Order: sequence, then C-alpha cells, then structure tokens
Amino acid sequence: MNLRSAIEGRADVRRFDLKAPSWRKIVRAMDAARFAPSAGNHFAVRFILVSDDAVISELAAASQQSFVGKAKSVVVVVSDDAGLVRSYGKRGYRYCSQHAGAVIENFLLALEAEKLVTSWVWHFVEDQVKRVLDVPDNVKVEAIFPIGIKPKIVKAENKGVRLENILFFGKYGEKKMVPSVKLSREAL
Repeated sequence: MNLRSAIEGRADVRRFDLKAPSWRKIVRAMDAARFAPSAGNHFAVRFILVSDDAVISELAAASQQSFVGKAKSVVVVVSDDAGLVRSYGKRGYRYCSQHAGAVIENFLLALEAEKLVTSWVWHFVEDQVKRVLDVPDNVKVEAIFPIGIKPKIVKAENKGVRLENILFFGKYGEKKMVPSVKLSREAL
C-alpha cells in the first residue's frame, strides 16, 4: 500500500469482525509509530496493548462508548512529558502534545497498511483509565484505540475537508496565490 492510499483510506470504524486481530500486526503498527519526529529525540509516548475482555469492558465504561467494548484488542496511548520539560521548560508540554499527535498518526496509518481498523476515542475519564491500567499520576492518557478487523459490511467515516477551506497563501486568511514576480505578456 502506498502512503497516499493509506492516508485517504484511513477512516474511523466502530464495528469490527468477531475475529481478533493479529497482535503481531498491532505491534508492527506501534513499531512504525516510533519513527515519528520528536523534540531532541525524547520519545515521550508509550503504548499499552490490552486484549483481556474484562479490562476492555472497563475501558469502554471509562470512555462511555459501548463500541470500545466490542473490540478484541485495545491500544491506549500515554505520554510522559517530564524529559521534554526538563530539556525545554514550559515548551516541553507543547512538544509532548505535538509528538503524541505525530506518533498517533504514524500508528493510524500503519494500522491501515496492516488492514486493521480503529476509531480514535478522544473522550474518556482519564482517572478511570489510569486506575484500570495502573498508569502513574504524572503520565497523561492521550487516546484509546479499539482495534479490529474490518467486517464485510462497514460504514467508514473519512470526512476529509476541502483543500481550499484550509489553505492560505503568504498570510492567514489569504485565499489567492499572488505571484512573487509580476510577469509581462512580453516575458511569456
């Protein structure tokens, strides 16, 4: 699969085949995630792979989203900004968030390449997730990803926005590209 196909094919899927996904494929996706950029080579993100049905049920309760409980595997992404804050002061918090986003995107694209599906769960009760997974207080829960195999019939959501709605030229709000050099008809 080429990169463009993975980017355009990646979509939120909330229904999974009943068969459990290969943990090897999930680990390969995590392996791809570790190549995301990081400030000063501080890799602040960790993955927790959960396959125990009882724990997955507790994560579904913590997210208040029942589809999470239907997955056979769940990955919880966490980050520890301590090293980045030590190196960069207050900017370390922002760098950690940026790093986590880059890691997660690599992970999502790698899951797509492995033909696995997920939905990025943004809403959850962090203290509840930390308690269930024994995550230390100083570590932040970034996201939850229930992972499965795409069922035969599935409604996938990849709503990409129109490029002209997000692209500016030269300064914020400028919708038209202005050539840096004016050309005369004679020059053409």
